Amino acid sequence: MVKNRLLPTVIVGLVGAVIGSFVMMLYASSHFGGAMGPDRTPPAMAAVPLSGVSDQDRIVSAVKRTKSSVVAITEEVNGQEVVPADPFFQQFFGGQGGGPGIVQPYKGEASGSGFVIDSRGDIVTNAHVVNPPSGGKITKLTAVFANGDHVPAHVVAYNVAADVALIKVDNYAKLPPPLDLADSTQLEQGQWAIAIGEPLTLEGTVTVGVVSAINREEPIPTDNGGEIDFKGLLQTSAPINPGNSGGPLIDIDGRVIGMNQSTVKSAYAQGIGFAIPSNTVRFVVASLEKNPGAHQGTDTGFLGIYMADLTAGVKNQIGYEGEGGIAVQQVFSGSPADQAGIQPGDVILQVDGKTYNDIKSLHDYISSKKPGDSIRLNVWSQGVKKFVAIKLGETPAEQPVSQDQEQQQEQPEDPEQQP
Repeated sequence: MVKNRLLPTVIVGLVGAVIGSFVMMLYASSHFGGAMGPDRTPPAMAAVPLSGVSDQDRIVSAVKRTKSSVVAITEEVNGQEVVPADPFFQQFFGGQGGGPGIVQPYKGEASGSGFVIDSRGDIVTNAHVVNPPSGGKITKLTAVFANGDHVPAHVVAYNVAADVALIKVDNYAKLPPPLDLADSTQLEQGQWAIAIGEPLTLEGTVTVGVVSAINREEPIPTDNGGEIDFKGLLQTSAPINPGNSGGPLIDIDGRVIGMNQSTVKSAYAQGIGFAIPSNTVRFVVASLEKNPGAHQGTDTGFLGIYMADLTAGVKNQIGYEGEGGIAVQQVFSGSPADQAGIQPGDVILQVDGKTYNDIKSLHDYISSKKPGDSIRLNVWSQGVKKFVAIKLGETPAEQPVSQDQEQQQEQPEDPEQQP
């Protein structure tokens, strides 16, 4: 009896399910037909983050968590500058400090950015932030924290070739938490990049872009007239302005993916900035911690001259009637060129058997050499041609002193005090 009652019930249920499904299909086709694509396919659905948090919310949150650990770095600098005393020399040699001049002191201020790297008071920034130009010396270094505290700081060490420096504040009880360094090998093009810093002394500025490219090579000008070819840089569209240097470039989770370094200075280029990858920062900082007080150099060849194009005016002044070559504008005291007898007014005709007629090509060739490498110069000097073998030094971290500057520095300020 139970089986006879159950079978009709099951049959009725199956028939109802089939009829119900058919009715729902008719209802859907009549009410949702407009939502179908042109080929009657279901419409695309936008992906929704599982957490329900938008990228904008995550960016805001990342900035809030990290900005207290970003500091402004201010410095007072004393140095010397040369004012050319010979307008004629200045006119033809471009006024780049060449020729006899008057050495006079100067005082200036500079600023940059940095971020807390550990709980001991260490702060990482760019080497060029704490390496003033023209042989200047920092007389006062200050870390300005987000809470407004101005705390004295001192340089631990820096590496010019990597453009990474380590400074330190001692016994600061309100030190913010250190920022976390991400693994920069995991970065991908198109991911969010957020730059934080103190551009143009504007406190706590945030700019947003993406990681535009990875493993870029970019020549960055130095303060002694040369360039350092940095390799492995991150390219970002996040604007990096003067004063941003040394600040962190973070990802959407607040981890440091790089350290802001530079931007392309061109009226035709917009949104091209560069940062030092976090893995490079981590490696160099570890080296600097082991070698406090070290001013690690550039690891590039250094001849020790300023060069000038052979314009008609320059050729007339030095009495050179030949074709081709590059004029020596200035020689740095104690440099390899100085020790080899190279003098201002000489003309470099060839280097290692090759003729150079533009400054950049010769500079690039010398910079491609390593400290200790030897080069052979064919030089015109006061009407005489000579060959000179020179062992290159290392491009210094600080601006070297020229022969003219050294002579000016040796002269007593008061003629009556001459021996």
